[in-house]
Formats: sequence, C-alpha cells, structure tokens
Amino acid sequence: MDLLRFITAGSVDDGKSTLIGRLLYDSKSILADQLEAIERASKSRDEGEIDLALLTDGLRSEREQGITIDVAYRYFQTPQRKFIIVDAPGHIQYTRNMVTGASNCQLAIVLVDARHGVVEQTRRHSLIASLLGIPHIVVAVNKMDLVDYSQDVFSNICIQYAELAQKLSLSKDVTYIPLSALNGDNVVDKSVHMPWYDGKTLLSHLEDVAIDHDENLTHARFPVQYVIRPQTTDLHDYRGYAGKITSGIFRKGDAVTVLPSGETSTVEAIELAEAHYDEAFAPMSVILHLADDVDVSRGNLIVKSDRQPIVSQNIEAMLCWMDTKALKAGSKYTLQHGTFRTRCVVREIVYQLNINTYEEATDVDSLKLNDIAKVILKTAQPVSFDPYTQNRVNGGAILIDETSNVTVGALMLRGEVE
Repeated sequence: MDLLRFITAGSVDDGKSTLIGRLLYDSKSILADQLEAIERASKSRDEGEIDLALLTDGLRSEREQGITIDVAYRYFQTPQRKFIIVDAPGHIQYTRNMVTGASNCQLAIVLVDARHGVVEQTRRHSLIASLLGIPHIVVAVNKMDLVDYSQDVFSNICIQYAELAQKLSLSKDVTYIPLSALNGDNVVDKSVHMPWYDGKTLLSHLEDVAIDHDENLTHARFPVQYVIRPQTTDLHDYRGYAGKITSGIFRKGDAVTVLPSGETSTVEAIELAEAHYDEAFAPMSVILHLADDVDVSRGNLIVKSDRQPIVSQNIEAMLCWMDTKALKAGSKYTLQHGTFRTRCVVREIVYQLNINTYEEATDVDSLKLNDIAKVILKTAQPVSFDPYTQNRVNGGAILIDETSNVTVGALMLRGEVE
C-alpha cells in the first residue's frame, strides 16, 4: 500500500482544522477515546455539536485562539492508501512552519472560503506551494453552505485561481472541489446539495491521485552515508557504500562518477539485507559496491556518469529565513546538503520576494524571520546538486548557525552563477 503525504493550507477562518477533523471523523479514523475527549470538550464550550477542529488543534494556545500555531502530523489510512496529513499554520508569521511542513509533501490542499474567493493568503500559500514544487494541488472551496451551494460562486473561484496558477507556473495537476467541512458535503460522502458537481469527493480524490510518477527516476543520485569496511578475516576485502537512493535507478554494470572528486567506476554489486539485486531505485536504502578502489567517503555523491548534476561553489538559491536573528549579506553558515556539509557565506541578497504581492525588492542587505529571498552563496567546497525544479531531494538544502547549531534557513537551489 502506498503513502500520500499532503499539507493543508488556509486562512484563519477558512475551516482548515474542521476539514481535517471531518476527514478523520467521516472516514472513521478516530479512536473511541479521542472521540469521547472531544465530545467532552465540545460540551464544556456549550457548542452543542462536536467541534471537529479540536481533533487537530492540540495545543492549549491553539484552542484558546482558534488558530493553528505549530506543525502537527496526523496519520490515517483507508483500504486504498495510507496518509500523513501535515497540518501547518497559515499565518504569515508562521511561514517557516509551512515551508518546513510542505517540503516533503506530494499534494497541497489550498482552502478557499466560498464567501471571499481568492484572497491574499491564498496567493501566499500558492506561492509557497509553487516554490516547493508540490506536484499536486487541490483547491478546496469550503463553506459552500454559506453561499447556498451556488455553482456560479464555485465557477468564479475556479476561474480566479486558474489565473493565479498560471501566473505562478503552479503544478499542472490542479483539482477543484466544492465542499462544506462543517456539514460534510463532498469531504468523504457525496453532497446531496450540489448535484451540479460531478467530480470526486475530497477523500476519493486523495485515494486515487496518481503519485507513481512523482518519484524522479531519471537522475540517479546516491548520497553516501557510511563506508562499510569491516576489516575482519572473513570480510578482508569487503568495501560497501551504504545510503539511500534519493532519485533514479542504479543497475549492475552502470558507469558511475563519485562527486565532487570526479573519479569514475562501475557498479559491481547492489546489496540489501544480505541479498544481492541487479537493480535498485529511489527511495530504497542499499549498499553499493564499486568495481574499483576509488576514494569515497561520507558526504560524497555517487551518480550515473551519463547524467551528472551541477558541481559548483557559487550557487543561486531561493531562501526562506527561519531565525529570529536577522540574516545579513556576508554572514557565514554551515550548508547541509544531504549527507554533505560545508561552510558557506551569503555573498549577496539579490532580491526579497513579497509573498503577498510577488513584488521583488532589491537593495536589501538583511532578512528577518519568515522572509523569502533569492540569494547567492559561496561555499568552501564544491556542492553537487540539481536545480530544485528538476529534483526536489537533491536540490534542497538547509543553513545551520555555526554557533548555536540551529537550522536557520531552508534553501531551494537553482543553479550555478559566476
């Protein structure tokens, strides 16, 4: 059974938590003790019916304010598929949380309040989804019950969002679903109030959306995690390289290159759990054996020689700043790219992106918490990477503060610069 990881994004009162609660409730994915707990909590709030938002707003401050603050993960499954829901806050001051939560997602549900249509926060969430290259988007037009289940309202919002998606070069897979999370229309069960809608319910779409082709099987990348060299009598000549294939396919006999050194060899054997295979593909964790005794260590990247990544010390990237301490041009950090680490300096802030208006502000010399910007980095050692738009795993990296060892920035690497 495969796994779909998706994130929900919406404005403060778009009903994001209620939607997740409804999805879990109607799909019978709530344990009895959880249900009893929210029934008790709902009664204490004199709200009559069960408040499904209480299922996701786990923190006391979230419940008091009626907003989501921290990233939370919910798990459930149906006979067709397993799911991980990434429940991330939508407020601008929690942009870093949304970037963190969305970075590994295959699908984003963008909630739109049917009464308000595409608003500023819709544009912001869509921009982040675009930056992170999320391959599947669901525009969930919620609160249709408050607009009399109007088909015209839904159609107008679809037209508005289609223009936005085109402007952002958003995923080609954008699906529109009219629903009412409060009443359960088109969430798990088909709505009787919207006979004009002949599409799938939200859960049905989540079960059926094709994710087989999301895995990059073109660019074979193997970051070396450990060099296994037992040096015992029985395994005197054993030398294997352990790690996870992050993209692509490796086969016995493939010509490979070790980066950044550029040394070449061929795949002699592929080992997994003491068994040998003729091929392995992402996201398998395996041990590769090479035919030659080339110099390989942790942090190196083994790639197929016919499709090599960029190897450079001067890198252009989009950056989401995640620290309360401001970033200034010229500051030094540690860059972590897969299993590889190197020191770097932020050479230049090219522009800061206004995530509400999409305007690019130049003449910026510092970034504050939650800012998104295009930057130029200079690294101490060459980094072997793909543009993020081609390969999300090998195009992503983080910045680490050298003194506190805290992650301070998320990077989407774009290419090499002079």
